[in-house]
This record gives sequence, structure tokens and C-alpha cells, in this order.
Amino acid sequence: MTERLALLFDQLGAEWVLWLLLGLAIASVAITVERLLFLWQNRVPVAELQPKLLAALERGASDAAAILAPYRGMEAVVVAAGVREMHRGAEAVGEVMAAMTATQKQRYEKFLMFLSSLGANAPFIGLLGTVIGILGAFANLKQQVGVGGSRQALIMGSISEALVATAVGLAVAIPAVVAYNGFRTQVKKATSNTEALAAILLAHLKTTPAPPTPTSAKV
Repeated sequence: MTERLALLFDQLGAEWVLWLLLGLAIASVAITVERLLFLWQNRVPVAELQPKLLAALERGASDAAAILAPYRGMEAVVVAAGVREMHRGAEAVGEVMAAMTATQKQRYEKFLMFLSSLGANAPFIGLLGTVIGILGAFANLKQQVGVGGSRQALIMGSISEALVATAVGLAVAIPAVVAYNGFRTQVKKATSNTEALAAILLAHLKTTPAPPTPTSAKV
């Protein structure tokens, strides 16, 4: 059984592992670029927006909605959803914004699981290629005729080539982990900023008297 598996791995070779890692590396770079563009297009200047939003809320819901309309980021989209429901009261607005935040986080976390999985598993894929390469090196060594230095040089050269897969696996994994951690930090930052703007809206609703409920006309 062991010999058959060794023969199978020898026939497969380790080159396919390198091609797989190359494909994963290209996918990782593409996702990183896409996420960077996404964050750039959805950036919201929260520090500048906070006082403007507070002043607009004093003027009315329409002015607050106009302040938030130019932005597509989580912070603005969530609070804009709350502004549209201001007539329902603070409790309902809080629930609406919580639901919208959960939906927006899915947009921001898109493809991040791939980067996380790639960072965790690329070294193992490279190690698989190295093991296959070493098995092939020993299999080829059995078929070679030579003694002394020539045999030693042969096995050292084969093992050196096999270790390339591990190095490539690490080279793919490290940038993926760095990108994943960076994007996760941005998601947390956007979520915190969203909560800050949402707090402004809720505070306004809790401190502003509710409009009088219209009474039915007497006949």
C-alpha cells in the first residue's frame, strides 16, 4: 500500500502544487485590490459628518437625509435608514439601524473568509508539494547509478527543488494574512463609526418631543 501511494505521488509530481499556489496568489491579489477599491469608494468622513448631521437633524429629517445622501459607506447608509424611520420613534429606529448594520457588514466582509482560509492553508499546500517532491527525489535516487559525491549532489539538488513549494506556500500565505487583518480592522472601524453616528440620531430622537398624534375630526 505504501509503495503504491509513493508511486502515485511520484507520478503526480509536485509541479501541480506550484501551479495551484500561483492561482491562489493571483486570486489573493485580485481580492486585495478589489477590497481596497471598495473601501476607497465607500469612505465616509465621519469626523466632519458628525456636526453636520447633528445640525441637520435640528432642521428636520429631510435635511439629515440630504447630508447623508452623497455617501455610500456603511456609516451613512445605516444612519440614512434610521432617518427614514424617524417618525416611528427611537426604539424602532434603533432596531432598523441594527438590522441595516448587519447587512452592511456582509458587504464589507465579502471575500475576507477566502483570505483567512488562504493564509491558514497555503503553507500546508506548499508542504504537501515539498513532501511529494522529496518522495520523488528518493524514488529517482533509487534508479540512479553513482557513488560518493555524485549521489549526494543528486539528492541535495532534488530536496532543494522540493523545498521551493514550501517557500512559495509561505510567500502566498503571509500577504493574505496581512491583507485579512488589515481589512478586518477597517470593518471594525466602519462599524464603530456607524455606532457613533447612530448614537447621535438616537440621542436626537430621545431628547426631541414626539410630534402630536393627529386626532380624528368630530362629526
